[in-house]
Amino acid sequence: MNLGKLEKYKSWLISASIAVGISIWLLSGSLERETATETVTSTDSSQAETMLTSVRVRSLTAEEVTRTISVNGSTAPARIVELNAETDGRVVAIGIERGERLNRGQLIVRLEESDRKARLAQAVAIVKQRELEFDAREQLKDKSYVSEAQLQEAAALLETARAELARAEIDIRNMTIRAPFDGALQDRMVEVGDYLQRGDPVANFVDDRTLIISANVSEFDAHSVQKGASAQAKLATGETVSGIIRYVAPVADGATRTFVVELKIDNSAGNYRGGMTAELLIPAETVFAHKISPSLLTLDDDGNLGIKTVNEIGQVEFHRADIAMSSSDGVWMAGLPHSTSIITVGQGFVNAGSIVNAVTEVEVDTAVAKKADERGQ
Repeated sequence: MNLGKLEKYKSWLISASIAVGISIWLLSGSLERETATETVTSTDSSQAETMLTSVRVRSLTAEEVTRTISVNGSTAPARIVELNAETDGRVVAIGIERGERLNRGQLIVRLEESDRKARLAQAVAIVKQRELEFDAREQLKDKSYVSEAQLQEAAALLETARAELARAEIDIRNMTIRAPFDGALQDRMVEVGDYLQRGDPVANFVDDRTLIISANVSEFDAHSVQKGASAQAKLATGETVSGIIRYVAPVADGATRTFVVELKIDNSAGNYRGGMTAELLIPAETVFAHKISPSLLTLDDDGNLGIKTVNEIGQVEFHRADIAMSSSDGVWMAGLPHSTSIITVGQGFVNAGSIVNAVTEVEVDTAVAKKADERGQ
């Protein structure tokens, strides 16, 4: 009975077996193709990553800094005057040597007295005489013994005598040439025995109690410099001094298109001298900037100085250098995105617009530490 049934369904079983076999064969081919496709895709992706240039990047966030205008200048006394003789006479005394400091009113040069005191005594006597004459004529005028014209004549003679007395007093004061303000004697052109005439140069006197650091700022920075603002200067000796901006030129120099700026500093102790080179540091606007090493700066194809960064899609970007401030351990560069990835290694091998494989310094440090641990084990 069972054999009969098997014979009856034998053709169906064979057909079903063949169908199952074909299905299994078709499925196995599809799986092989999928596996091969995945393998090829994975290989292509790996090769694409391998073809990208790898660069090392450092993630930085901008910080708020005060932009500094840095220009070269020089120190100079706040005032320089030439002292001239205001009367004639021979030099009989020298009060101070060149280079010495003195206070206002101290003696520099004294001229001979000659007959000045005698002329002063004569002028005093004449004034007394003219005063008596005027008083007498005024009393007689009241009694109608003197005319108005005679009284005015006496008044004129009195005023003339007083003018001569004033001239004699001034001439005696001009015998001594004194310091017009606190300062130092830069140079003296006369010695004892020299004869001076009115207007002859005697000495150059400088106000070294206050120094001026003068420099020229560009027309682009001039708007950031304000009179009365605080600023600093770095001297050639390495010292840094602070002062107040006392002058900003209202008109630019026609040849250089720059504006003269003067910084006033206190030099009461006499620690600094005029004529020294100095770097004027003027605080300007406050900006957001990134602190980087100057060694990271590079040039683009046009010769512009700047820095290369990598954006979110792995593309290299070039930013022209806008130095907001510099210090001994780096420079502060403005104009970059607030958070950016700066290329620290490999910037010379990639150009702006290239797609790169960016490796952060954190990942590199981790890999190095891991290798060191493996070697230690």
